[in-house]
This record gives sequence, structure tokens and C-alpha cells, in this order.
Amino acid sequence: MASVLTELDTLQSILGITFRNSQFLQQALVHRSYLNENPDFTLPSNERLEFLGDALLGFVIAKELYSKLPHLAEGELTKLRAALVRRETLASLASSLHLGDYLYLGHGEEKSGGRHRQSNLCNVLEAVLGAILIDQGFAVAKGSILRLFSGEIRKIVKGGLIEDYKSKLQELVQAEQRTPPVYRVVEAVGPPHRRVFTVEIVVGGVVWGRGSGSGKKTAEQSAARTALKRMGAVR
Repeated sequence: MASVLTELDTLQSILGITFRNSQFLQQALVHRSYLNENPDFTLPSNERLEFLGDALLGFVIAKELYSKLPHLAEGELTKLRAALVRRETLASLASSLHLGDYLYLGHGEEKSGGRHRQSNLCNVLEAVLGAILIDQGFAVAKGSILRLFSGEIRKIVKGGLIEDYKSKLQELVQAEQRTPPVYRVVEAVGPPHRRVFTVEIVVGGVVWGRGSGSGKKTAEQSAARTALKRMGAVR
């Protein structure tokens, strides 16, 4: 028991949170394979906490994107949220917290690389967020999510969309042996701190798409996506 408590203390230090009831955190680390081999273990698996954390994460990220990107349409916000909470991103963040080291795994799952499996890392991160919500309340859980995702959110706000539509369009244009796309700003409205740019894409003298955004890069990506959508290359 002392070893378990020590490990939980270390993890709480990494998370920057002291749980009122550390059993919530411990449960967040329990993979169902562990219970299959240890039927007398008193805690359930982390799956219910994972469900809760998944819902919480989607809401907090959606609210943050809605607040920080007021000029993006619903479709773009949905796409950005999906990109932020995709399995690869969550697994990477879980690895940065070393959550895989703390997982309770069955022997088979352990031997097959379960501590580094992307799905396990994604699930344990969501479960930990669910545990924080139950133990600490919404404000603390929200703060934990925003700290964890601050870097990715900052990229989006500055115009660095997660999916690079410009590169994708460039590849398709080159494949058709056309002249490279030219992006030109056709409008910029609003005060300097909240300016909205509108950009057109021109290929061979023909306008292929138009998009708007809170920065030139965002507008360019939006315009590229419009062009790709017309080509049937994206939904």
C-alpha cells in the first residue's frame, strides 16, 4: 500500500493537483485487463471515468475555441475541436505526463506494449480528467485541460490550423501541372486587435476559393479548404 500511495503522490505532483480522495486517481489508472487477472481488486476499471473525461474535454475545448475564434463558422470549429481531441494528440499529452508508467495492466497487456499503446494512453488521460472533475470540481478540471492544451490552442489562435489545407492544395495543383496558387488579401476589416481578413486563391488567373479569418494565415487556410471542398478533396 505504501508503494501505491507513493506512486500516487508522485503523479499528483506531476498533475499539480492534490486529490481529496486519491482512490479516484487510482481508479483512473486501472485498465480492464488488470481486473481480469485480479478479480479481488476493490476498484473498477477506468472506463466510466474515461467516458466522463471524454465528454468534459469535448465541452471545454469547444467553449475555448468558440471564445477565442469568434469569426470561424461551425464547420471549422467542429473540425478544429476534432483535431485537438484526436487520439494522437491525447496520447502524446498522456506520454508527456508519463501516465503510461502508472497504469494497472494485466500481464498480457503489459508484455504486448500496453504502457505505450496509443489507445491506452488516450483513455487514461480522459479517465484522469474525469477523476479530477469528480474530486476537484469543474473549475479545477477545466484549468487542467486548458493548461494541458495551451500550446495547441495557441497555435490555432495565431492561425496555425492543425490540418494544413494549403499544402494539400499545393500538392493537388502540382499534380495537375498547373501554376502554383497565389493568395491575395481582398479585404481587411475591424480594429487592429480584432481584424478579419478575407483572402482569395488564384490559380492561372482564376479564383479557386475565398476564406476569412482572424489572421492572414487563418484566412489562407480557410480559402484553401474552400477550394479543396469544391474539388471534392475534403468534406
